[in-house]
Amino acid sequence: MNRQQKHGSGKVARPLTSRRGAPSRKHSEGHEGRFATAINCMDGRVQLPVINWMKQNLSADYVDMITEPGPDKILAEGSAAAQESIKARVLISVNKHGSDTILVVSHHDCAGNPVTREEHEAQLRECLTKIRSWNLPVKRVLGAWVGDTWTVEIVDEPC
Repeated sequence: MNRQQKHGSGKVARPLTSRRGAPSRKHSEGHEGRFATAINCMDGRVQLPVINWMKQNLSADYVDMITEPGPDKILAEGSAAAQESIKARVLISVNKHGSDTILVVSHHDCAGNPVTREEHEAQLRECLTKIRSWNLPVKRVLGAWVGDTWTVEIVDEPC
C-alpha cells in the first residue's frame, strides 16, 4: 500500500520546491523542502496562524511545532529539566530536518502563562537570549506575539 492509499487523501503527491530559489533539502523520511521551528503554546488557536505565517514569510515548507503551555515562561523562568526538554526537541528539528529558523511565540489569552503582553514580551526577549546562547547553526531566532485577532507580529529579531 502506498502512502497515498494509507492516508486516504486522494491527492496526487508532487515534489515540493523551495520558494525564492533556495535549494530544497531532502530529509531522512524522503521529504524535500525547507523546515522552520516554532516553539509555541499548546493552545490550538495559535497553531495555524503561526504555521501559515512561517510558510508565507520564512519560505518554510514544513514547520516543526514544539508545544508547551506558556513556553515563553518555561524558557525564561522554568526548571532546567523543562528547558532541556525544549532544547532537545529544537536540536532534532535543527539537526535532523535542517531547520534554519526558530520562532518563539507568545499569545493573547494564554492559559499557561496568564500575564500582560508586556510581561510576555520581556519573557520572549529572555528566551531569545537563551536560545541564541545555544549557538545553533540557524540563520534566525525570532520572537512573535499573536494578538486577539490571531495574527503574528514579530516582537524581537536580531539587529
